[in-house]
Order: sequence, then structure tokens, then C-alpha cells
Amino acid sequence: MRSRRSFGRLAAVVFTGAIVFAGCTDNGSDDGQTSGGSEASEASDGGGHGGMEHPMDGGPAPEGMVPAEDPEFPVGTEVTLTADHMEDMEGATATISGAFDTTTYSVSFTPTDGGEPVTDHKWVVHEELENPGKAPLAEGTEVVITADHMAGMEGAEATIDSATEETVYMVDYEADGMMMTNHKWVVESEIEPA
Repeated sequence: MRSRRSFGRLAAVVFTGAIVFAGCTDNGSDDGQTSGGSEASEASDGGGHGGMEHPMDGGPAPEGMVPAEDPEFPVGTEVTLTADHMEDMEGATATISGAFDTTTYSVSFTPTDGGEPVTDHKWVVHEELENPGKAPLAEGTEVVITADHMAGMEGAEATIDSATEETVYMVDYEADGMMMTNHKWVVESEIEPA
């Protein structure tokens, strides 16, 4: 009787471990990228995020961000995303979780963790740059990123590829069956009414 109970407990532990392990896989990717141990969703090749992972919860907006006074899409609005920064993003239904007035940049950088160089990463905001000076920064300006949207980003030296003054949004949306909250960032031209 005792060995049956022990076997049952062992089987339950193995089964539970298998479920946990299956939930942590990266859908067949073998690039070895991680997000520092937090749950993450792997980005597609679109928008310069190929092979990178983003945390499931992007956290609050950086200090100093100014909420947009009259955004096209107020907080709580359901929208359709037209951006393809990440897998399953384009065409996804999302909810606006933040709307801000700032300068937003596309940047290229080499991750600090030795990952492959990232080109045309969309987006980082002016408040996510170390001592950036006055906005907007010109194309080609070299900066240091303070954001941690993905592994190896924080502290990386980057080059500004482009800038936009559009309202920038944080969004909540479902990707690959998992809910992304406070995803940073999408700009107004990458959003349509739902």
C-alpha cells in the first residue's frame, strides 16, 4: 500500500513538472534567448525584434512620461493593432493601457548579453534613454538605452534610426495564447479602431 502511494506521488510530481516545463518552452526556438527568468513571448522577425523575447508584463511607464491630454485612443479603448513588432501582433485586438505625448524612436543596438544585433527596433521613448538631452534626437545620434523591454537591452549602446512625435501607447493583448500587459510601445499610426 505504501509503495502505491509513493508511486502515485512520484507520478503526480513528474506530471506536474512536465506541464510546467511544457508551459515554459519557446515554441521550438533554439536561439537560446531568455528574458532573465520571467515569462516572455518571442518576437517575430518583423520590426527588428527577431528572436528576442519580451516580458509578459511590461510594467509601468517610465518616470517623467506625460499622459496624452486628448489621445485618439483613450485608456480602456479596444483597438486593432496593425504593427508587426512581435509574432501574433498584427491584427490582434488590444486594449489601450496608457497613452503618452513624447518623442518615440526606432533604434539599432547590440544586446549587452551577447545576442545578435537588433536593427530598427520599434520603439523606445525619449524617457528610456540615458541623459538624452532635448527631443527630438537626430538620426544617427548614439545613445544608451535604459529600457528593459527585452533581454540585453538595458544599458545597450544604440543608434537612433528614426523619430516620431505621434502619440505612443502601451497596450494589453493576447499573443500565442498568453496575455501581454503594458506592452511597450505602439504609435498611433499602428492602431485602428476595433
